This record gives sequence, structure tokens and C-alpha cells, in this order.
Amino acid sequence: MNCRVVVEAAVPVFDVETEDEAIRIAISKTGEMLNPDLNYVEINMGERTSPSGEELPPAFIAADEALVALELEMTVFNVEREEHASRIARKEIGQRLENIPLEVIQIDELEDEDDENEHSAAETDEDEGDRDEPSDTAADQTDDDDDEILPEFEDLVERD
Repeated sequence: MNCRVVVEAAVPVFDVETEDEAIRIAISKTGEMLNPDLNYVEINMGERTSPSGEELPPAFIAADEALVALELEMTVFNVEREEHASRIARKEIGQRLENIPLEVIQIDELEDEDDENEHSAAETDEDEGDRDEPSDTAADQTDDDDDEILPEFEDLVERD
């Protein structure tokens, strides 16, 4: 199973005057810490809300210092369950973002490509079964072409 994991990070930024400046610096700082090892992690602005449900900006500034909420998204492959994906994402991101608190806020199970291919193949088989045209001619041509291109098995085996 593959999962898309979203981790919230609280990134401290120093010597800033505006929220936009704090957000830009936090994204840049986080990108530098993650790259090149984790260049597949997407960095987005986080969403904050007040206890009353009012939407707040992702940066909180006090005394020219800011705490910026960022969302880091990554895909984790071949996991047993969502908890396993969560632990892997926190470990991978946490190793590079030292002293930055992380919290997993969302885990989405992704449909495997193998399942998609099998599903597409099943649809193709169903569509071909609905045709009224005979397809024997195309199959015979393919078999003839294979005989000309591929040598016989005995020709491939070395004899003593």
C-alpha cells in the first residue's frame, strides 16, 4: 500500500517584519534543510484556525520573530498500514528538520499502479469482447511476425 502523508511543521524564523516575509523565509529555510535528500517533499503554507473557527494566517509574529505553520507532503511506498506510513514520514522529515516540531495531520491511501493497470486491462478486455468484427486476421499476422523475428528454441541452445 502507498500513502500520501501530510506533516505540519512549526518553523521558527528570526528578524522578520511581515507575515509574507516570514512565510517566504520559512519555506526557503525548510527547502534548504530537506534538499537534496528529500527533494520530493512538497512544502506548502499551513492552515491555522482560532478556537472560534476563524481562519488565521500561517505565521505568528512577536518581537520580530515568527513561528510559521508549514505543511510538508510526501508519498510513502510499500507500507503495511497508515500508522507505518506516518512513522516513516515523521522519521525521514524529522531527521533533516532538527528542533522543529512535527505533527502528522493527514494520511491518504493511494491506489496502487498495479491495481490501476489491472483495472484498465479488465476494461480493455470487456471492450474487445463487445466488438462484432473478427480479430483472427490480426492475431495470425502477429504470430507470423513473431516467427520471423524470434529464432527457434533449438537454434538458441548451444550443442556440444
